[in-house]
Amino acid sequence: MISTGYSEEEIKTLVKMYRTLLRKMRPVLKEGDAKIIRKAFNFALEAHKNDRRKSGEPYVYHPISVAMICVEEMGLGTTSVLAALLHDVVEDTHYTIEDIREHFGEKVARIVDGLTKIKVTMSKTPTIQAENFRKVLLTIAEDARVILIKIADRLHNMRTLDSMPKDKQLKIAAETEYLYAPLAHRLGLYSIKSELEDLYLKYADPSAYEEVVSKLKNSEEARKRFIRMFSRPIEEALQKEGFKFIIKSRTKSIRSIYNKMKRQNISFEEVYDLFAIRIILQDIPYEQEKKACWTVYSIVTDFYTPNTERTRDWITIPKANGYESLHTTVMSKSGKWVEVQIRTERMDDIAEKGYAAHWKYKDKSGITTEQGIELWLNHVREMLEKNDTSAMEFMDDFRSNLFQDEIFVFTPKGEMKMLPVNASVLDFAFLVHSEIGAKCIGAKINNKLVPITHKLQNGDQVEILTSAKARPNESWLKYVVTSRARSKIKDLIKEDKKQIANYGKEIVARKLAQLKVPFGEKTIQQMMEYFNQKTEFDLFYSIGSEMIPHNEIKAFYDATQRLESTRITKRTDDASLIKKEIKALTGNDELIIGDTNGLDLEYSFAQCCRPIPGDEIFGFATSTNGIKIHRVSCPNATKLMANYSYRILKAKWASQKFIQEFDVLLHVEGTDRIGVINEITQVIANKKVNILTIDMKAHDGIFSGSIGLSVHDRAELDELIRQLENIKGIVNIAREDEITAQST
Repeated sequence: MISTGYSEEEIKTLVKMYRTLLRKMRPVLKEGDAKIIRKAFNFALEAHKNDRRKSGEPYVYHPISVAMICVEEMGLGTTSVLAALLHDVVEDTHYTIEDIREHFGEKVARIVDGLTKIKVTMSKTPTIQAENFRKVLLTIAEDARVILIKIADRLHNMRTLDSMPKDKQLKIAAETEYLYAPLAHRLGLYSIKSELEDLYLKYADPSAYEEVVSKLKNSEEARKRFIRMFSRPIEEALQKEGFKFIIKSRTKSIRSIYNKMKRQNISFEEVYDLFAIRIILQDIPYEQEKKACWTVYSIVTDFYTPNTERTRDWITIPKANGYESLHTTVMSKSGKWVEVQIRTERMDDIAEKGYAAHWKYKDKSGITTEQGIELWLNHVREMLEKNDTSAMEFMDDFRSNLFQDEIFVFTPKGEMKMLPVNASVLDFAFLVHSEIGAKCIGAKINNKLVPITHKLQNGDQVEILTSAKARPNESWLKYVVTSRARSKIKDLIKEDKKQIANYGKEIVARKLAQLKVPFGEKTIQQMMEYFNQKTEFDLFYSIGSEMIPHNEIKAFYDATQRLESTRITKRTDDASLIKKEIKALTGNDELIIGDTNGLDLEYSFAQCCRPIPGDEIFGFATSTNGIKIHRVSCPNATKLMANYSYRILKAKWASQKFIQEFDVLLHVEGTDRIGVINEITQVIANKKVNILTIDMKAHDGIFSGSIGLSVHDRAELDELIRQLENIKGIVNIAREDEITAQST
């Protein structure tokens, strides 16, 4: 069965993995499935026989594990398992899509093709990761299993990230946090979404991750005792009513606990909702589910007083990703708030396995829970049909709607529509039809006239008002939150701007030709950065409309030439060139900040996060401004690592004590009283730390503001913060960028 290239011990492991996979698939296997799965298993073994992972184990363990996730954690079937087993064959071996098609059929080949990354023969570009992901999403139009397998692939990569170098860990984790976790959330894969976020924290902030894990472990027995006492009267009452059920607890994810601690500036012990009680009703017919869940709600609230403001009915109106459950938060006898989730087995299956589970129930009479996700997938297909949106624009628009909560509103005829929270009249108008959106001048909401900027509320009945003279403009983009409305408005504006942009492009091409500079992607990217333009279109439009004077193109050329006269900036966007230069002189590819070892490297510290010695850092090779040093916890780090991973440089601080001082900005909040600011400045003066700026404001008994300081390193800053926290009335004190990151 197993080809050469594997040790005896590895063969035993592979046989065990194969048998486990088949055993897990047994409930969904049809006649002939086992035979074709064995064929795909052997095909993958042969194709990857010479491949090893960074850990040293056979590479084929990875596709087998991905297939296992598809079966066990997503509930997918035979076609998905075949594609998962073969998903890296075309990318990493000599086999082609035609080989897959010949041996396993068109459907499997199409999925594998969607999962295969774009082969790049040219130099890397800033958009290549966005293009790769766009290609995966394109296959959604034909088969949504592509994206599910892609998420399973990413989950296994995150589970086995320990063997990768630190810089690779950060890049992969950042990409996961930036895109894959929100995508899993949107597809209803809550367990996978939580695990991806937890694993991101494990690599982005190991100490914070370990702190939460340790405290969860230490408090586990106390939680179990509390849950048993809380659940006992509910269990007895449910049994008397004749319900078949399971009661289990769900601990809040590590990342969610950490975020709450940071956002509210509280300790682990102060997080009241560490867990939820989940009541899962068994053997309930679909048509009786709603009644049964509300009956259980009544039983729970007979014993415990509910907080009516925290009751959520996602059974009557499911979330857009299909999630159904009845949530309530009740006060326990010991004075603790406890969230109780009530659902049926069908609802729990969908909550755990998301989009994949919908297919199991799709043909049952009356069930329409897949509608929300289907509507969203149809919208993704619409976005993908657009040919004039850059990959980066697409990625940003796509991501913007992944994590939004929903509201429901009604048309004049009573048809219900789902929209994100904070959606406006314009969002609704474009949801109804692009033409209606384009001519919208306002609306009647519950028979009251409102402007296009008005934000909709749950239950609103909306009648759109239009005018033939209306025309979208740039300001409309400020009033919409849906990617559909945003992309349609941009399209309509672009129609007017295209001629100007084409004219601007001709000017750029002509000017660059005169300067003997190639009109290529690298030059355009440099111009975008130099002129602070987000897209190529914006650049050409600004030049065509003379918002950027034409003689500024010569100024750009002169600035670029000055930068390229230095050794480091000959190819500042080529991190691989810099790594080779560092490695040739130091023996490794890590940039040592504070000790250049004779390297003629220019770098500066990013103002978005102001790194200081002691912070975990990385380098980012910009196109025009040399190397920027960022903190790993920088608010922009995730996006930089996810979208420009090839520009990332490993970096660390030199071991010696720094004589120079570094600027930091502290955000301070507290209760206002006479002398509190004086106490703050006195503590800082006693630590012999120089104050650069101080900006404080007070309102209604609360003061807040910022203090700019010069410190030598992280240890000095941390000690200062600890002493400031001891001042009476101080509620929160942290570095300014950390406050910004928590609010985004």
